[in-house]
Amino acid sequence: MASPTSSSASRDPTFSSGSPDARPTVSEGLRGLRVLHVPTRYPPGPGGVERHVREVVLRQRAHGLDARVLTTDLYTEIPWQRLSPEQLASGPSPGDVPVARHRAVSLGGELHYPFLPGLYLDLRRAAPSLVHVHTYGTYQGFSAALAERLNRLPWVMTAHFHPTWSIWGGEKRKQLRGFYDRRLAAPVLRHLARLILQSREEERMLRELIPDLPPIAFVPPGYTPLPPPESGGGGFRGRFGVRGPFLLFTGRLASNKGLPVLLDAFASLASRFPDLELALVGEDSGEGAATRAHAEKLGLSSRVHLTGFVKEESLLASAYAQAEVFVLPSDYEAFGLVLLEALAQGTPVVSTRVGGIPSLVEDGKNGLLVPPGDARVLAAALEELLSDRTKARAMGARGRDVTVPAHTWERTVEGLERVYEQVLHETGGGPR
Repeated sequence: MASPTSSSASRDPTFSSGSPDARPTVSEGLRGLRVLHVPTRYPPGPGGVERHVREVVLRQRAHGLDARVLTTDLYTEIPWQRLSPEQLASGPSPGDVPVARHRAVSLGGELHYPFLPGLYLDLRRAAPSLVHVHTYGTYQGFSAALAERLNRLPWVMTAHFHPTWSIWGGEKRKQLRGFYDRRLAAPVLRHLARLILQSREEERMLRELIPDLPPIAFVPPGYTPLPPPESGGGGFRGRFGVRGPFLLFTGRLASNKGLPVLLDAFASLASRFPDLELALVGEDSGEGAATRAHAEKLGLSSRVHLTGFVKEESLLASAYAQAEVFVLPSDYEAFGLVLLEALAQGTPVVSTRVGGIPSLVEDGKNGLLVPPGDARVLAAALEELLSDRTKARAMGARGRDVTVPAHTWERTVEGLERVYEQVLHETGGGPR
């Protein structure tokens, strides 16, 4: 068996800001540094960016940084839903990370764009040494750029970039984002000390929009281990009534996830694998009704399970462990953390050759890659693994034993700390 350091992930240039060797403590120059992370949403709001921010902040605080979060009061953007008192009470303990929530407002209809009036003043009052904005194209970037211009407050951004054509929420939202790309992105990013990306593909697409990008650092995210799979009552199968072998998708039910293509591919497999079922796990971000209707049109409603968001992580681990194949047919993913969750359970993956996914999935080694939007090719890849269980088990084992160990949050945080050190050296800043 190959060692973790021989995996393609550790050779990938996207890891140039990290190191496979863990640093036990933060450098003295960063101890006590007040870093203000500003994502659009934060747990208990679901999502990959939300988990990313939490994992980073927890570890930075353990390293001795004064890492805090300033975010909105939103649970989801699409549909527009604020956090309820019950959701806040059931979320992460408010004492483990200082979190301030700013009331978000938005334009109406399909123009889903969270505005945070007064955010600039909040940044000034927080008096951080460094602002870390999460996600390209957000209102937080405007506010951080203004704080840099007026108050010399340095800021960095982890882009979590999605190209305009891949975002969900309707055509008007895409048009609004297109206007940002053309007219606003370059002036905002001009004031950025470091643009933090997850893959070379992310850089390539951003340069198509903004040729003159600010200095770049590559710091991919890590993998958050799930608890042992729940086994009582049949685990995931028992909870959701899945009787036969099944394919698994996890993620938002959104327009960029390739769900119609997945259903069409499943339909072409249905007669050859009469016991095969499909489980779609995730929050409805506008495509739930269309997905149910598509399954009904194909005559597959009884074999397609839409579970909604699964909060219990042991039950989610059971879903990954019990699935025959995990499939992520997205039009675009900046990284695809759910792929690591599946591989960690020894489950092979089939996904699309887009965004940062090829930095995780070694085609033919820990899974298979297919072009986006092609149900025929997707069905063929799924059939290959369903028909050859020896190959499927070998791919899953390589993912579990080689790919997953190469992606740790400690490595991510160490890469970010190096970025912070460089920025503070360049700007003459330091702990406040």
